Amino acid sequence: MATMSAAVASSGVAAVSSLVGESKSQSKSSRHVGLAASKGLLTGCKLQCKSLVNQRCSKRRSRATVTNVATSEPQTQATKSASKGDARPVYPFTAIVGQDEMKLCLILNVIDPKIGGVMIMGDRGTGKSTTVRALTDLLPEIKVVEGDPFNSDPEDPELMSEEVRKKIADGSQELPVMYTKITMVDLPLGATEDRVCGTIDIEKALTEGVKAFEPGLLAKANRGILYVDEVNLLDDHLVDVLLDSAASGWNTVEREGISISHPARFILIGSGNPEEGELRPQLLDRFGMHAQVKTVRDAELRVKIVEERGKFDQNPKAFRDAYKESQEKLRQQIFDARARLKSVTVPYDLRVKISQVCSELDVDGLRGDIVTTRAAKALAALRGQDEVTAKDILTVIPNCLRHRLRKDPLEDIDSGLQVVEKFSAVFGFAQNAA
Repeated sequence: MATMSAAVASSGVAAVSSLVGESKSQSKSSRHVGLAASKGLLTGCKLQCKSLVNQRCSKRRSRATVTNVATSEPQTQATKSASKGDARPVYPFTAIVGQDEMKLCLILNVIDPKIGGVMIMGDRGTGKSTTVRALTDLLPEIKVVEGDPFNSDPEDPELMSEEVRKKIADGSQELPVMYTKITMVDLPLGATEDRVCGTIDIEKALTEGVKAFEPGLLAKANRGILYVDEVNLLDDHLVDVLLDSAASGWNTVEREGISISHPARFILIGSGNPEEGELRPQLLDRFGMHAQVKTVRDAELRVKIVEERGKFDQNPKAFRDAYKESQEKLRQQIFDARARLKSVTVPYDLRVKISQVCSELDVDGLRGDIVTTRAAKALAALRGQDEVTAKDILTVIPNCLRHRLRKDPLEDIDSGLQVVEKFSAVFGFAQNAA
């Protein structure tokens, strides 16, 4: 019996030593057996890993082309409708009291996005952000390629992504088209450059051979509106990004030897308080129009504004329903103006006088001439006219030129009186005729 127990014990020790390979109570021979087993196990693992690596490398080498893939899935129409219903209520645009200059500049840019955006500067608490965000209810619909994260235009090659261009060039399949409202994107002051421009997934590019691109805010804002609140406090590196995109209309992301470009044409709207600092001249020049907002001084008008805001905060739905008719009327007016814009003409003599005003005011470049002409045409279309008049030009020219004038560094932006005076001298137009 004792002999059998000893045999069982010795066989158990041998089995354990072969699995673990290390034990203080083992004999020399047992340790050698365990080490040999361990080495065999490690060798087998190394061979398996090497075969897996070879398989992956061979798969990677078998790929002949590298494709561009946007990893973020765009929202469907149903998703957008659901999110819109759950979104926080927006103050009606037509319920905003006063601030006619700011509202007119915003509407003209919706009618003609090529005007180049609006810079709104004024006192704090004057409804700048509220007015801009209220514009979302009035934005018209545009035609886009369904499923494209860049809101590509199916008809304009300049507003198409690379993927859409390739599909059109191949002609193998018909592009699905849908209508969606112009989007408004908020650019936070603390946003990172990757969040604004987009990022490239390097790991996916190396392992799967695709340019996995995560679109940023510039991609989302393409053919829409990019709004920057307190734009004069924006970091310099983001200002440089906006300048580059606004100048070229394209956003290019370079990472680790991989380059991806996509269209980034948007209406740039900024707001800020001049007491907190001025904008860089390069960025200020990129805004087509400049609107100044001042605090309302009339006591009765201030009471009305406070009362209207109180009604909205108490019952937003009922307040919005009360302005539903006026909102729809203005929305239809903007839609008709966009359709009429192409047929609006500017007489040659008025175009010459616009350039004369810009020249005598010593405005740098030709953006002032171009923006003034476009804004006057948009205003004429809004008024239901087929031809621009001197009165239309007088209404918009202060907003188009005041921020382009050369001024003393210690002075604020001209209020527009200098522009109006020069306009009256060139056009022979009475200043109170507007």
